[in-house]
Amino acid sequence: MATETATETFTLEEILAAAKDGHRLILWNDDFNTFDHVIHCMMHHLQYSEGEASRIAWKVHNEGKCAILEGSYTEMEIYRKILKSEGLSVSVE
Repeated sequence: MATETATETFTLEEILAAAKDGHRLILWNDDFNTFDHVIHCMMHHLQYSEGEASRIAWKVHNEGKCAILEGSYTEMEIYRKILKSEGLSVSVE
């Protein structure tokens, strides 16, 4: 007699949402990235709208840093590496 088992699948977004534990990705101000580059990275990698990305860029410029994403440490570390490869100054708290 064969036993059938149902396979349950999850999307990456569902897995990451379930694993959230309050770590934040921080974008820091620096002297070498342009507003356009920061805005492009926020839109391309984090799917922010142009307006949201622009507000983030200005907040970083005026306040020195901005929390741009929250989630599990693993998720934040992945995005940190992606944005760091783009030349942005980022850290995980």
